[in-house]
Amino acid sequence: MARSTLLRWGVQSLAPTLMLRRSARAGELGPRLAVDRSLWDDPFPSYDAMRAQGDLIKGRVVYATASHAVASEVLRSPVFRVGINADSLAPFARRMLALAVDAKHPGPAEPPSMLAVDPPQHTKYRRLVAKVFTARAVAALEPRVEEIADELLDRMSRQRSLDLVEHFAAPLPVRIIAEILGVPVSMHRQMLEWGNAAAVTLDPMLTYRSFRAAAIALRDMHTWLDQHLRELRRNPGDDLLSKLATLEDEGEHLDDVELRMTALLVTGAGFETTVNLIGNGVAALLANRDQLDVLRAEPSYWENAADEVLRYDSPVQVTVRHAAEDAVVCGYPVPRGQFVTLMLGGANRDPRVFTEPHRFDVRRENAREHLGFSAGIHFCLGASLARLESSVALRMLFDRFPDLALDGQPVRRPLRVLRGFEHLPVSTG
Repeated sequence: MARSTLLRWGVQSLAPTLMLRRSARAGELGPRLAVDRSLWDDPFPSYDAMRAQGDLIKGRVVYATASHAVASEVLRSPVFRVGINADSLAPFARRMLALAVDAKHPGPAEPPSMLAVDPPQHTKYRRLVAKVFTARAVAALEPRVEEIADELLDRMSRQRSLDLVEHFAAPLPVRIIAEILGVPVSMHRQMLEWGNAAAVTLDPMLTYRSFRAAAIALRDMHTWLDQHLRELRRNPGDDLLSKLATLEDEGEHLDDVELRMTALLVTGAGFETTVNLIGNGVAALLANRDQLDVLRAEPSYWENAADEVLRYDSPVQVTVRHAAEDAVVCGYPVPRGQFVTLMLGGANRDPRVFTEPHRFDVRRENAREHLGFSAGIHFCLGASLARLESSVALRMLFDRFPDLALDGQPVRRPLRVLRGFEHLPVSTG
């Protein structure tokens, strides 16, 4: 295991890091944003600088953009893919690609995850999952979200100072996801640990220690999910994963591997981004108390506030696509095989789309034009659930603790793709 893990780390993390560092030393701002951790806490001036250089910046290794128009067109274009066709690669690159994936225990951003496949495979997965994960099913979860939030807030009321991530932002979405997956209460803590590990793999530049820990956690999670899915097939419950496991539609169904990857994706990407969304929302509202006053006077804006958090401080800052054939995007030629890094956090503060983009405004009329949930065929299937959980969580939190305040220095997670807080110390007042 150690040797194969080391090889995969070398291909997935070390090689890209070395190439990006070389490009950063040559003065390319996109790669510098990827490797210079001093920029991660506040990447927004760098996004502005990128837009000043052009809507699409051509680099040695990758092209990069912080333009809303370019990012939106790339995300919606059938020419740009998330998966890589190995047959189109040179023999050496093909071997490297084969080494990069643990075929038995892939991560949430590796095939056959929906995040990493294109049509027709993606079409099948999304159609089947959407049959179960409907708007009505998500809306039906609202009373349960409120019930769990109320329980967590009751516990918080017994403490004057606490870490909001540990006591509220993390346990709320992980319990909802666990119930969606039919996970017993005794496994909730373990699901949180596995989810954190799975989410880390979405970041491309990990130390070997972090990569190895995530690989071990993923193997443990795959093993447990195998057993869990077998039990759900024998004794299905009312949870959404049971319904998906027993779904047959037009002669198609998800096999065990596809089900396991769907559950892994829901765990890794489904709750981690919501944890970050809640934490980023609390930080934004505490830093802009005039917006809290608006929400108290006009509570109907809470859902819009969640979208404004997604725009203003996106939980997912970066994604990548590659051109399957020669393309032209907003007038810029992109050759076949070229990778394009989309700075979603920068696109969401593009002044050509959002007036005063660096101002947090819960009444912003076009807040939903953000790209925080991606766009096109890979638009986040869990968007409605994330909006529901975050708007309910923020509303109930500030209703219960109107004098909530920071009680120490917040600590950001040391990740570039996912943006959120490791610790958010607060006083309940």
